[in-house]
Amino acid sequence: MIDRYVHYGVASHRRMMTRSHQEEGDMGVPDTTGHDAELPAIAIIDSDGTLIGWTRAAERLLGYRAADVVGRSGALLLTPGDHHERLSAWARQNADLDRWSGLAEIRHRAGHPILLHVQGHRLAASAHRGAWLLSANTAVGAHPAVSVLEPLVNRSPAALWIWDGDLRRVWCNGPAQRMETLLLRSGAGDLPAFGNVGSGALMRRVLSDGIPVIDAEIHRPAVDGQGDHVLSMSVFRLDGVDGQPIGVCTLAIDVTQSLARKRLALLIEASGRIGTTLDVCKTAQELADLAMPTLADYITVDLSEAVVPSEEPPLRPPEGMLTPAFRRAGMASIHKSLPETLWRPGVPVIVPLAAPQAEVLYSGRSHLDPELDLSPGTWLDHDPDRARLARETGMHSVMIVPVLARGEILGITVFVRSQNPAPFTPDDLVLAEQLVARAALSLDSARRYTRERDTARALQRHLLPRSLSGCDAVELAARYLASDVYEGVGGGWFDAISLPRGRIALTVGDVSGRGVNAAATMGRMRTAIRTLASVDLPPDELLTHLDELTTLQNSDPDLFISAACLYAVYDPATRRFVVAAAANPPPAIVCPGGEATFARLSTGASIGLGLGRYEALDLELPVGSLIVLHTEGLVEKRDGGDPRTGPERLRAALSAAPHPLEQLCTSVIDTMMGGSCSGEDDVALLVARTR
Repeated sequence: MIDRYVHYGVASHRRMMTRSHQEEGDMGVPDTTGHDAELPAIAIIDSDGTLIGWTRAAERLLGYRAADVVGRSGALLLTPGDHHERLSAWARQNADLDRWSGLAEIRHRAGHPILLHVQGHRLAASAHRGAWLLSANTAVGAHPAVSVLEPLVNRSPAALWIWDGDLRRVWCNGPAQRMETLLLRSGAGDLPAFGNVGSGALMRRVLSDGIPVIDAEIHRPAVDGQGDHVLSMSVFRLDGVDGQPIGVCTLAIDVTQSLARKRLALLIEASGRIGTTLDVCKTAQELADLAMPTLADYITVDLSEAVVPSEEPPLRPPEGMLTPAFRRAGMASIHKSLPETLWRPGVPVIVPLAAPQAEVLYSGRSHLDPELDLSPGTWLDHDPDRARLARETGMHSVMIVPVLARGEILGITVFVRSQNPAPFTPDDLVLAEQLVARAALSLDSARRYTRERDTARALQRHLLPRSLSGCDAVELAARYLASDVYEGVGGGWFDAISLPRGRIALTVGDVSGRGVNAAATMGRMRTAIRTLASVDLPPDELLTHLDELTTLQNSDPDLFISAACLYAVYDPATRRFVVAAAANPPPAIVCPGGEATFARLSTGASIGLGLGRYEALDLELPVGSLIVLHTEGLVEKRDGGDPRTGPERLRAALSAAPHPLEQLCTSVIDTMMGGSCSGEDDVALLVARTR
């Protein structure tokens, strides 16, 4: 009778395989009809787990004769350990199914395990209720195609594990065995831990929904405790011929050295990308942009209000919040809409005193939170808005690094992971600290530059005339624009000086150098010019004396000064205009009819070189003429253009300028500068209309 069951089962299996082969359209299912040697191994097992049928193909595959196994429990075919429990679990799971498939590790009679792909079919015609026909093919090793691939898989650098539907490991290749000896095991059994998600839970999820996890980064401590191994790991489901899941496959590659090279490359890149300008906010943004997404999914750089320039008064934080407040200086996210933040750049950022940000600010030590605790009872209870955003965006790992420069804490940088499932590790924190340290030096330089620039601008504004008076001689208007390159403020000036007999002296110029020193030197130069003007010297003699005085001061090389200067005197009684220049462009004269010309003036050497040979030009001007004095910055070359076009552009701008002097100055500046001072020099413009 047992032979009839086997014969019936083999015939049924052949019909099933032939039908499946026809439905799938020659998808590689072998035709076993008439080829007994190519039949799958077939056994019949009843509902109690007792083997009641065994074929010659099963004997060839597993080494057991029918007399060795028929009438005995199928547990003897399973690998030792929990084989009886596994057989009972199989019986419970498949009792109500008519067809199933899966992976199983079966023990050969010689003692070694064989990974089989087993398909089960209920025998409806069986006299034994619950009898099953089991057909098996080798998943690895015995099938001709697989036997060719197995050596290749074993030589692959990728570690490969196969797990059955119960997430028991049924096979792994050589690299996987070697990797297991290098890593400390944790999690469920000998499953490799997978980031901050338990490997068992992750594989059960993949087994359930079929959605693979590709190239996830995990960190595992080495057995010797020397740093972490970094693995790139993927998990995908294995489906049987019936489309039902039979297990999962995990694939891992050790990318520790590759990651180290990437981190080194990131630090090298930081040297070129962070601190490209002396702008605090731009430097902070460069840090955030560089570290996203290589290191974190979301990054913020918050600096103290003393570092970030702002026109707003300092914010007084609410009670229980951190003071002084931060201002958001830079931020970057993998999401363009920035859903992780409540604060945009430039806005004050308030944090609770219980927050780790406050601890980092006061201690100067970094904070690492590999698994962010969002449960009640944490500091986030004091900041419900932050807690809500953390939950909505999936934040699960955080690093907070102080921005330290020369022993002073300038602010904090926060690194967050949300989509990247791997938690931050101590190695990540070291990399973050190195990046922030490089940015901190640039931020400190930018802060010092900003502070000095603001000081120089304040000094410049204080030393320039606050109001101009042309008395009864002329009507006056002026503009000054500091350069926005290099150190910003230079030593440009303009001035109008009342002289005896109703005359007026007009002067513009520019001291070499930038910053506070240039502004202070400009103030001394204006004082010297006013002193010389008080003795009523002609323009050429005044420049000569100014050059001599400056040359005497330049005997100390550390105090060397040079300057361009134009000095002119207008007498309304005679309408005489006498002018001399030292390395400064000649003035433009606009007649009452609107035609603009440039005075044909012989320009001498810069003040301070000791080469004072200056010539004066004497002109008679019609009433209502415009006298336009300016420094080189107004007509200098921009955007790679021809430097000779500057005066011509100025001539056209003056010819088309409106009549009121204040509007005329604005129109000329807009035309020549494009609305901003983008040249290398300051711009000083002084316009006088003769009465």
